Amino acid sequence: MSDHINELYDKDGNLIGALLSAEAWTAARTVVLDHLGIVEEPQVKELAEPTQDWETLKEYWDFQYPVDTDVQCEHCGNATEDWAADEPRKFRLTSANLAGLVSFKCENCQSKIVKKHFKDEIKTECTPFQAEKKQNKEGRY
Repeated sequence: MSDHINELYDKDGNLIGALLSAEAWTAARTVVLDHLGIVEEPQVKELAEPTQDWETLKEYWDFQYPVDTDVQCEHCGNATEDWAADEPRKFRLTSANLAGLVSFKCENCQSKIVKKHFKDEIKTECTPFQAEKKQNKEGRY
C-alpha cells in the first residue's frame, strides 16, 4: 500500500490487521485511540530503587578504592556525600550492576548521572533531562 502502511491478510485473503510505521502511528494515534474508546492511563509509575543490586555490587567490590557514595549533578549543582543516607533523597538509584555501572536520577532537575567504576578510576557522566522525547523512534533492520 505504502511505505507507512502494510495490510496483513490471513491465508484466505481476509484483512486481519495493518502494520504502521512509527511516523504513521504518531500521526494517527490519538484519532485511533479516540475512535476505539481507549483511555490511556499515565505511565508515571516510579519503580523501586534497585538497592539489592547496589548491595550485591558492594558485596563483590574488588576495585582498588573504597566504595563511593557521593553523587553530584553538573546541571543544577545538587550534591551529596552519601546518596543512600539523604532524607529526603537528593538522588534516586535507577540501576547498578556487578560490572560497576551505577546510574542515578537527580530529584532536583531529573538529570541522569552515570558512574562507571573502572579498575583504578571512576568516570562520571551527567545527561540533562529531556522533556520532549522523539515518540516515533523506530528500529530499522
